Amino acid sequence: MTGTAFPVWTKPLRVYPAGPPRAVRVAFVALVVALVAGVAETIARAFLSPAADPASVATGLGLRMAIYLLVLAVAVRMTRGDRWARLFLTVGIGVFGLLPLLIEPLAAAMSANELRDLVRDAAPALLLLAAFRAVHVIAVLIAIPALYTRPARRYFHER
Repeated sequence: MTGTAFPVWTKPLRVYPAGPPRAVRVAFVALVVALVAGVAETIARAFLSPAADPASVATGLGLRMAIYLLVLAVAVRMTRGDRWARLFLTVGIGVFGLLPLLIEPLAAAMSANELRDLVRDAAPALLLLAAFRAVHVIAVLIAIPALYTRPARRYFHER
């Protein structure tokens, strides 16, 4: 107690001289990979849809790029040990960001008679988009669990 009405945290903070633990660095790199894959998929979709209006494509690209930059900024804050950033990434990217990425492929898989029908008649452009999407999903599935490993939890609770 310091003589005030409010208790003071007296436990010393652990110093990480080399920066965040490996799990947090892995999560950050995976998030950056997910963002790059998302940007690539967005740009590829914009150029591969010939019937799209250029104004609406530009608006859509601008909005997505703003979201991606926001996520990148939050990911940087996460590397500094901000718990709110970890929570934001978990809920925003791990739940609400991942669901739309999974719904379309799952719906296509469920509507196909056989799984090989999905790739047999697929155009190369569609396979490229699927590859970007797969990289995006896998990167998110690496990043979010990495944020909850024991060293990462310790890092976020001691900061």
